[in-house]
Amino acid sequence: MRLRTTAVAAATTLLSVGVAAVAAGRYATSAALKPVPNRPLPNEAPLTVHATAAGQITLTRSLASLRPGTYGLTGRSCHAVVGPVIEDAPHPADCVVRRLERVIHGELAPGTRVRLTPQVYIGNPRDALGIDHADVDVPAELGPLPAWFVPGERSTWVITTHGLGTTREHPMVVMPFLRQLRVPVLDLAYRGDPGAPRPEDGISHLGDTEWRDLDAAIRYAVAYGATGVVLHGWSIGASMALHAAANSALRHRVTGLVLDSPVLDRQATLRALAAARGIPAPLLPLALRAAEGRTGLHDGRLPEVADPERLSVPTLVVHGPDDTLAPWHVSREFVDRRRDLVTLHTVRRAPHAAMWNADPEAYEEALRRFLVPLL
Repeated sequence: MRLRTTAVAAATTLLSVGVAAVAAGRYATSAALKPVPNRPLPNEAPLTVHATAAGQITLTRSLASLRPGTYGLTGRSCHAVVGPVIEDAPHPADCVVRRLERVIHGELAPGTRVRLTPQVYIGNPRDALGIDHADVDVPAELGPLPAWFVPGERSTWVITTHGLGTTREHPMVVMPFLRQLRVPVLDLAYRGDPGAPRPEDGISHLGDTEWRDLDAAIRYAVAYGATGVVLHGWSIGASMALHAAANSALRHRVTGLVLDSPVLDRQATLRALAAARGIPAPLLPLALRAAEGRTGLHDGRLPEVADPERLSVPTLVVHGPDDTLAPWHVSREFVDRRRDLVTLHTVRRAPHAAMWNADPEAYEEALRRFLVPLL
C-alpha cells in the first residue's frame, strides 16, 4: 500500500513537472519570440532620464548608457536620438551625459524610463531622412508584404531585412549611405511586422519560415528589373538571407550577403531571450524543449543553409564579442571556414544588431569596400 502511494505521488509529481514544463515552454516561446512592434529587446536594461539641457541628456550610468556611438532612445510615448558620451560634461557619479541629437516625438522629462535601441529613425524614409521612396506591396505566401522602395541608378538592388526587437525602420540607418552609391533599396516588412500578415502560430521562427518572405522580395526585385540582389540582414534577417541564398529558386540572382549579428545558433538565442524575459533558471531546460516542440526548431544551429561550404557568393559578416543574444564565436567559426569568400568586420562594445550604431563611419566604410565591386 505504501509502495502504491509512493508511486502515485511520484507520478503526480512527474505530471506536475510535465505540465509546468509545457506551460513554461509556451510562456517562454511567447515571451521570447512573439513579435512586439517597437519594443527593444529584453536584455537591454531600462534607463532613467535625470535631466536634459541644450544638446545634452543625463541618463542612469550603466554599461549600456556608456556605449560609444549613436542610438535611438525610446520610451512609452517618446523617441529621441542620442550621440556619444560627453566626457567633460558635469554630472553626478551615478549618471552619464550623452549628446542629445534630437527629440522626434514626446518629451524626455526627468524620471522618464527609456531604453537604448539600434532603431534610430522612426516613420518612413521621406519623413525621417528626406529620401524619396515608394510604398509597395510584395506578393508573398501569407499575403502582401509592405515595403519601402528607394530608387537608384544601379541594376543591382539591396534588399534589407531587420531583426529581433526592431521593424523595417531599423535599416533606414544605412539608407543615406546606399543612396550615395546610387543603389536601389527594397526595405521589407515580413510576417509578424506591423501591416504584414501574422504567422499562423503568432511567433517568430528565427528565420526558419520567414525566409520565404525574403524569397518573395527577390522575385519582386527581379520582376521590376534587378539583374542581381545583395541581401543585407540584421539578426534573424541575416538568417533569412542565408536561407534565401541557399534555397530560393532565384538564388542565382543573389550576388552578395551582408550578415549583421547573424543568429546562427538558435538554441543559444532562444535561451538568452527566455532568460531575459525572466524564465527561472531551473525551468530553462524544460522550457527550451517545450519551445522547440512548439516552433519545430529542434536543431541548435541553422541547418545546412548555414554551412559555409554551401556559400557561393561574397559575404560580409559584421559582428562583435559583446553580443549576448547571437554568439560571437559561432560567427567567427563561420568566417574561419570560408576565408576565400567571407570577410569579417569586428565591432566591439556593441549589443545585438547595433554594429552600425557603435561606429557608423567604420561600418559604412566596410560596407563600401564590400559592395562597390559587386555593383
